[in-house]
Amino acid sequence: MFLIVSKYLIPKGYRGLTVFPFVILKNLFDKENKVLVNHESIHIRQQLELLIVPFFVWYFLEYLVRLMQYKNKNEAYRNISFEREAYGNERNLEYLPSRKFWSSFKYLKAKPI
Repeated sequence: MFLIVSKYLIPKGYRGLTVFPFVILKNLFDKENKVLVNHESIHIRQQLELLIVPFFVWYFLEYLVRLMQYKNKNEAYRNISFEREAYGNERNLEYLPSRKFWSSFKYLKAKPI
């Protein structure tokens, strides 16, 4: 994983973005934010499991489904299974070493955030 800091590559309202093998952060001080870096590291693992391109296809399609379901951009984003897993485990810094393969799929049926 490579950490890059660039306020120009991050959409408004977000602090980080992951595109394997890069984690792009909006602010330099976020490099020290272990929770944010852990959240983005979970996305790295998800992308590897789905071979990167299929991850983004699934992510986008699920976002569209959630948008129709919730009719709210933020709620749709927060309820994508990949985001549910990342937000649900970002504070657990021991999550990734014990994470099971394809764990994100159990978040497809999880309760909405």
